[in-house]
Amino acid sequence: MQADLEKINSLIIEAAKKAQMETDNEPEPDFTKPIDWPITCTVGPGLEGAIASETKIGYVNGTKGWLIYRGYNIFDLCAYCSYEEVSYLLLHGKLPRASELSEYKKKLAQYRLLNKSLRLLMGFPVENMHAMAALRLGTNMMRQEFTIMDQEEGRRGPTEAIGSDEDSIPMETAPRGAESAIYEFRQPLMRRKARAKQQQETGYDLEACYRLIAGVATVTAAIARVRQGHVPIEPDPELSHAANFIYMMTGRRPSAVEERIMDIALILHADHGMNASTFASMVVASTLSDIYFSVGAGIAALNGPLHGGANEQVISLLQEIGEPSRVKTFLDNTLARKEKIVGFGHRVYKAYDPRARILGPLAEIAVRGNSAAEKLFSVARLLEQEVVARLGQTKLIFPNVDFYSGIVYRALDIQPEMFTPIFAVSRVAGWTARVHEYLQNNRIFRPRAMYTGAFNLEVLPLSQRT
Repeated sequence: MQADLEKINSLIIEAAKKAQMETDNEPEPDFTKPIDWPITCTVGPGLEGAIASETKIGYVNGTKGWLIYRGYNIFDLCAYCSYEEVSYLLLHGKLPRASELSEYKKKLAQYRLLNKSLRLLMGFPVENMHAMAALRLGTNMMRQEFTIMDQEEGRRGPTEAIGSDEDSIPMETAPRGAESAIYEFRQPLMRRKARAKQQQETGYDLEACYRLIAGVATVTAAIARVRQGHVPIEPDPELSHAANFIYMMTGRRPSAVEERIMDIALILHADHGMNASTFASMVVASTLSDIYFSVGAGIAALNGPLHGGANEQVISLLQEIGEPSRVKTFLDNTLARKEKIVGFGHRVYKAYDPRARILGPLAEIAVRGNSAAEKLFSVARLLEQEVVARLGQTKLIFPNVDFYSGIVYRALDIQPEMFTPIFAVSRVAGWTARVHEYLQNNRIFRPRAMYTGAFNLEVLPLSQRT
C-alpha cells in the first residue's frame, strides 16, 4: 500500500518533468498583468477572448499546457497537497498552516452534516431525476437550511439598495472600471431575529463557501445512494474529504490508494479559468444574489453536454470499441468521416492537457484488480497512442482531462451518471473562490448584443396579418 502511494507521487513528479521539458518558463505577457480599464481586446462569438475581470486565483496557458492555482503549478499541488489544502488555497490565497488546516477540516466535517437539507431533498423523486438536476435542487435546500433569504424577513428591500435599476445608467457609455461596486447593499444581510446573539451568514461570505464545498459532496453522495436504491450515509468525521466522499457514495471505506486517487482527481478539477460554469456563477453573483444561487447557476451550466459529461461519453466510446485490436479500425473510420474523437482536443489547450498527464498514469494504478476497468484502460491507452501519433504533431490534438477521469471513477465503482456531479464536487471550490474574489470589487456583468433586425415596421390590424 505504501509503495503504491509512493509510486503515485513519483508518477506525478515524472509527469511534471516531462511537461517542463516541452515548454519554457515565460508566461503570456498580455494575460498576466494588471488591467488599466477600459481595454481593447479581440472578442469572438460567445464572448470568446473577452477580458471581463482580473483574478489571482487561477491561470491557464493552453499553448504551453500550464495550469496554475494561486502561483502553484498543478503538478506540485497534486504531489504534495490534499484537496482540503487546495480549496483553502483557492479561497484564502495561501496554503494553510497546520493550525489553519486543522480548523478548516473541523469546519468541513461539521458542514458535511446536512440532515435537514437531505430530508427536504428526499421529498422529491431523486431516483427518477437527472443527477445534476437533483444536485442543483440540493444546493437550494442548503440555501433553505442555512439562510433566511426565501423568507419575508430575509428579503432585501429597495430602500436598502444604493442602486435598484442597473439599466438606469446608459450602457452606451464606455465602461469606467470603477474601484468599488456601483450596485451594492448598505449592510450585509443578517438574520434579523438573531442579530443580538451573533452575526449570521450573508449568503456570500466565506462560511457559506465552506458549507458549499462540504455540502455539495454530501448531496452528490446522497443522490448516488438513492439512485442505487439505498439510503444516504452520514459522513465519518475521522475521514478526509476525498475518503468521506467515496464512503458516502459507495458505503465502503476506501483504501489509502483509492482515497489518494480521488483526492488528486478533485484537485485537478478544482479550477480552470473563466469557463462557462465559472462565468455563470460570477454573473449571478454580480447581481448581488447569494452564493448558493451562484453555485446553482454553475451546476446548471456544467450540466450542458458542451461543458460537462464528456468523460461519460468516453466510457461509452471505449465500451463500443471493446477490444484493443479494434482501435485502429475505429480510428481509421472516424478520421475518414472527419468526426471528432471524444476525450481528445480542447478549446484552450494546444499542448498536452496537464491534468491528463496526471490522470493517465493514475488510471493505470486505479484499474489494477478490476478486470472491466483494466480492459477499458487497455483500449484507452492504445487509442491515445494512435491519436497522438497521427494528430499530435500536425493538429496539436492530445488527450484532455475527460479521457482518463471516467476510467478512474469506474475503477472506484462509481456509475457514469455521477461523473458530472463529481466535477461539481471539485469545481465548487473554484466557483466560490472566484465569486468571493469578484465581489470584493463588483461590477455587474452587462455585455451588449449587436442588433441585426428590422426597423420601421408597420403594425397591421390582426385581420390583415399573413
